Formats: sequence, structure tokens, C-alpha cells
Amino acid sequence: MFNRARMALLAGLFAGLAGHAVAADLPQPVEEAPPPVVEAQPVDVGGWYIRGDIDYHWSRFGGADYTTYSATPPQIEGSFASGKLKGAFSAGAGVGYQVNQYFRTDATLDWMGKSNFEGSTNGFCGPAPQVACTSSDTSSYSALLLLANAYVDIGTWHGVTPYVGAGIGGAWLKWDTLHNRDDDGSFEHSGGKGWRFAYALMAGASYCLTDRVKLDVGYRYSHINGGKMFNYASDSNVGPGYDRGISVNEVRGGLRYQFGGQSDCAPPPEPYEPQPEPIYTK
Repeated sequence: MFNRARMALLAGLFAGLAGHAVAADLPQPVEEAPPPVVEAQPVDVGGWYIRGDIDYHWSRFGGADYTTYSATPPQIEGSFASGKLKGAFSAGAGVGYQVNQYFRTDATLDWMGKSNFEGSTNGFCGPAPQVACTSSDTSSYSALLLLANAYVDIGTWHGVTPYVGAGIGGAWLKWDTLHNRDDDGSFEHSGGKGWRFAYALMAGASYCLTDRVKLDVGYRYSHINGGKMFNYASDSNVGPGYDRGISVNEVRGGLRYQFGGQSDCAPPPEPYEPQPEPIYTK
């Protein structure tokens, strides 16, 4: 009886040890902590772009001075009593480089359409003794504005990027014939032309239409230095005349297309999340 019980106990112990050994030999899945999410790295924004713009501008005449010659000195220096320029359209194009997300530069060339001029001068008319009279003067000007510009893109929210900028360069400005009319008759002065120093200040915002195309809407103030307005006319003994400069306020709209580098309009890459794989141990 005692031997049978001892044998049964030994058989149970042996079966338990064998089962544990077999279970230890089977591969068991080991769960590990999920790996951390790898954040999407910021993409360097930059590359070449081209642009095209149209605008409507209002010009402000800064005044003009001229000389009236007499048979004997002193010669008479005069100034325009009034002068006003009407609005006009212009169009331009440029090429630039987006240095990074916040800074870009470009060079632009704009053709400013003719702005009509109306002014007047005060003087004396008729034979001696002369009497005071006022002339009526008409002309127009157009200009080719060449600028090197730099901009700060403040940031992008929902595809909209506000910016400020400044430019420096020159303007090739051409005045048309000045028509002068007073009590003595009508006189014509050929217009002056030539290069002048110019600068500009800009503010506006761009909007992503596609991952490469932006709509650009803004305001630009530009100033063109003074220069020759009209030449001497022998039949009136007046001239030359020099304007004191022209200030231009522009409302602009256009498109920018980035064809190189990474555009800030492109959607950011999705963050990479590696999936854990079960590891089996023996």
C-alpha cells in the first residue's frame, strides 16, 4: 500500500516537471512598450519663383520750377501754381528667390501707363504794360520702374501669408509734350525724359491657390526723384522746367509661381509611426 502511494506521487511530480519543460520550449510572445512617435521634421522652404502683377495707381505731383528768359537779366524764376496727375494702370513681372519661410527677394520691372497732367502757372501777358495772367498746362507722363526688393513673410495661417517689404532702384520717366495756353496764345514744350532714382515700400498678403501658385494682393508706395519735365521753347522764352518728383500709390494684384525648391503651400509630410512587431523568445 505504501509503495503504491509513493509511486503515484513520483509519477505526478514527473508529469508536472515534464509539462513545465515542454511549455518552456514553446515560443512565447513578448509584448514591448510601443515605440515613440517620430515627429515630422520641418521642411526647408525655398526656391526660385516668377511673378506677374497688374495695378491701378494714383500719382501725386510734387511741383515744378522753370525759367522765363527776358532780353535783359535778371531772368525770372517761376514755379507751377498747381498740378494734378490722374490715375492709370500698370503691369509688371519679376523673378525672385524664396530664401526661407520668412525671407525672400526679387527683381521687378513695371511699366506705368500714362498719367494725364493738368496744371497752371502765373505770369504776365500782353504788350507793355503787361498784366497778370494764368496759363493752363497739360501733359502726361509714363515710366519704367526697375526695383530690387526684399520681403519679410511674417507667417502663414490657413494658407494666408502677410508680408512687408522695401525696394530700391531707378525709373526711366518720360514726359509728353507740355501744352501751355494763356492770353498770349498756345505754346508747346517738348517733354523731358531720363533715368531717376526710385524707391518703394510694400505691404500685402499672399494666398495659396495650389502647392505652387500664390495669389498676391498688396499696396505699394513708390517715389521717383525729380528731373527734367520739359525743354526750352524759343517762341515763349520759357524753359527748361524740372519737376520735384512724383509719389505713386498703387493697389496691386498678381500671381507668384514657385518652380524650384520646397513651397510653403505644399502640405507637410505625415509623421512616421513605426508599428511594433512581436518578438518571440524560446
